[in-house]
Amino acid sequence: MYRPLPKRWAVALLGLGSGGATQAQDLYFAQPYANRMYQNPAYAGLLDDYSLTLSYRNQFPTLAGTFQTSQLAADYRLQDQRSAVGLLVNYDRTGGIGYTRFQAGGVYAYHARLTEQLSLSGGASVSYGLQRVSYGNLVFGDQLSDDGVVRDQTLEVVDYQPVHYFTAGLGGLLYTERFWLGASAHHVNQPDLGFVTQAKLPVRLNFQGGYKYYFLKTNVNKQFREISLSPTASYTQQGGSQRAEAGVYFTATPITLGAVYRGIPLPGAQHPQQLLTAIAGLSVGGFRLGYSYDVSLSQFSSDLGGAHEISLCLREFDSLEAAWRRLKRRNYPSIPCPAF
Repeated sequence: MYRPLPKRWAVALLGLGSGGATQAQDLYFAQPYANRMYQNPAYAGLLDDYSLTLSYRNQFPTLAGTFQTSQLAADYRLQDQRSAVGLLVNYDRTGGIGYTRFQAGGVYAYHARLTEQLSLSGGASVSYGLQRVSYGNLVFGDQLSDDGVVRDQTLEVVDYQPVHYFTAGLGGLLYTERFWLGASAHHVNQPDLGFVTQAKLPVRLNFQGGYKYYFLKTNVNKQFREISLSPTASYTQQGGSQRAEAGVYFTATPITLGAVYRGIPLPGAQHPQQLLTAIAGLSVGGFRLGYSYDVSLSQFSSDLGGAHEISLCLREFDSLEAAWRRLKRRNYPSIPCPAF
């Protein structure tokens, strides 16, 4: 028997941005620093000598099919210690209507020391994207008979071709061994993602920053250990949408615990979705594992369900070699941002 589309499905699909009347929007990650190059290309090469990170996010789990995002990120600091390269591959999927978006591209960052304590990193990214919709799961009105039987044929035009596009982004970071402040702009060329009519992907602006206070910081027998507290803040604007968030991370090697409040009310902005994200991370040797869950604080978010996110990172950072290079002024301080 045919059932009408639930109201919560209809509302959620308005924000999908698949080229209809609404503006396209990027999905976001709840672990911004595990996916730091997605936030700002200038992060490439700042936290590790090299790293490979896999991330998976399952959003709106109460909906049939859910919104799922997967990302592969890799970065490598070149031997001159001034440059780093990176790779970002993203795949978004909405099972209920067969919407998919694939994007892959490269990242380059250049690091410079401004003073003994202050450093600057500038980055850029260029990506290719492919967006498509599969109509196999959709039922149109002319497919429904009076007795509720769904016919196979429809007169609706369902031959929308996949959309190919290119997008570019820029970012910069100022940082010391205690604080960081960054800004980035993504989709600066505003590519067209419309299947029929023009639907430009708006520029995504992001400002992020934080401070790390160390209670303990040691490096004994090649084992780095810290106990620290890091308040963070971030603001994102894309099209008519704005999101402000504030969080705090506590690290006691090898464990990191964090809480981020998303949806801080802004003057003149629409009432945002309010979420509290709980983050837990484990760092052992060259291995990092992070998990987060979004707890809904508003009725709309509660109806759609929360979101699960997991990140897995393989990385390399030689702290003794880094200390020697720093002593000889052959490299730049590692950025103090969290790893999750």
